Amino acid sequence: EDNHPIDRWITARLYIGDRHTRLAQYAVLGIGGMRALTALGIRPALVHLNEGHAALAGFERLRALRAAGRTVEDALADVRHSTVFTTHTPVAAGNEGYREDEIEPVLGDFLDELGMPRATFYDLGRMNPGDRGEAMSITPLALRTSRAANGVSRRHGAVARAMWQPLWRDRSVDDVPIDHVTNGVHTTSWMTEEVQRLLDRHLGATWRQRLDDPTLWARVDAIPSSEVWAARGALRDALVTYVRERSVRDRLGRGEAPDYVEQAARVFDPRVLTVGFARRVATYKRLSLLTRFAERGLRLLESPRPIQLVIAGKAHPQDHEAKHSLTTIFNAKASPVVGGRVAFLEDYDLHMAQRLIAGCDVWLNLPRPPLEASGTSGMKAALNGGLNLSVLDGWWPEAYDGANGWAITTPDGDATTQDDHDAGMLLDLLENEVIPLFYERDADGVPQRWIARVKAALRTLIPRFAAERMLREYADHMYLPAGTAASQV
Repeated sequence: EDNHPIDRWITARLYIGDRHTRLAQYAVLGIGGMRALTALGIRPALVHLNEGHAALAGFERLRALRAAGRTVEDALADVRHSTVFTTHTPVAAGNEGYREDEIEPVLGDFLDELGMPRATFYDLGRMNPGDRGEAMSITPLALRTSRAANGVSRRHGAVARAMWQPLWRDRSVDDVPIDHVTNGVHTTSWMTEEVQRLLDRHLGATWRQRLDDPTLWARVDAIPSSEVWAARGALRDALVTYVRERSVRDRLGRGEAPDYVEQAARVFDPRVLTVGFARRVATYKRLSLLTRFAERGLRLLESPRPIQLVIAGKAHPQDHEAKHSLTTIFNAKASPVVGGRVAFLEDYDLHMAQRLIAGCDVWLNLPRPPLEASGTSGMKAALNGGLNLSVLDGWWPEAYDGANGWAITTPDGDATTQDDHDAGMLLDLLENEVIPLFYERDADGVPQRWIARVKAALRTLIPRFAAERMLREYADHMYLPAGTAASQV
């Protein structure tokens, strides 16, 4: 309560549209974050900046060193030596820049305390130092004040090297000092109890301590397919119950027509192939592909072997194209079949995400390459036996092996050509591979070839995309100074 109302507003919400407030958020994160550690008596030997939004942390450390009598050059060298930086996105909105007249009202007093020439500070964030007409960007600021940097997938590392090569004009793209550490997810936080119990029965209770042991995960193939199918059925049942409850509430809250509200109580069928698309809805995520060939897509909802689709997401307040995509998808509810086969869930958050990634049989990811840095929702779905149908971007090029999901290969060309191709390939895969495989059953009602893919996903993806593997790579390749022996983490 002792915080000023303006200060409370700065930290009130994420993805705020106002640039002035966003810059103030970066100050709270970077400068305030380091001051909070100091107040707690924590003196980190290494600071890991997660995206350029935290770049001001280095300058708070520099300010403290300057106050202790260090020169600008020595203080900046110390900060660089003890900072590593992870860049997360090739999208321009995640690498935004600010003009001097935007920065001074927010950071002017702080910059006075640095004891550093203004030109030096601003040039650290410019692609072309000395060009006062160029905005200062948070990503070059972080890159120039870190000893090591990385992208968050193998492909993103290559994209980032090409994107930021102008900062190292004397080097080829391949020699730009940006490595990669592919993201991972915390297995037991995102894997349901249902799947954990299945693994306990067949892999033994120690599997949680052997997440990166491929010999352990090879034993997944021996799990009876009927048990895997039963676990997947239980998760789909739970999702259907959840979707019905949420759909009724959402439709009532929007004041929808009574018949559409009543459909919500019957929406979804626990026996039907369930496809999910849920994430932060940025334009490059291409939610719009789902309705690009609307008539053909609607036929999949009402065929004798139908699919049902759950959609959830939030758009950035300034991403008007993404908001338009959400509106277009939502307006498709006018079709009679959509009311019972498509669920539009509001207020997407982590709690909802846990339900969706567990219960969906197929998880869609349709970004425009190369704008997906990594993506983790598909990793979480795989932990529960969900199969990914994804564009080959982000983490999927190093994950897909032809048997553990499906891939869309985007051609070169303009956006319209790419969208037409990828939307068509999505429907082709659903019609010709995904749907037939799901509904092909043996005498016991088990889709053996479908379960073979589920097992392949569990066997190949869990050991490679667990947070434990990610942490080990950070410790061994990013956190240790060059020439230091690898850690035993």
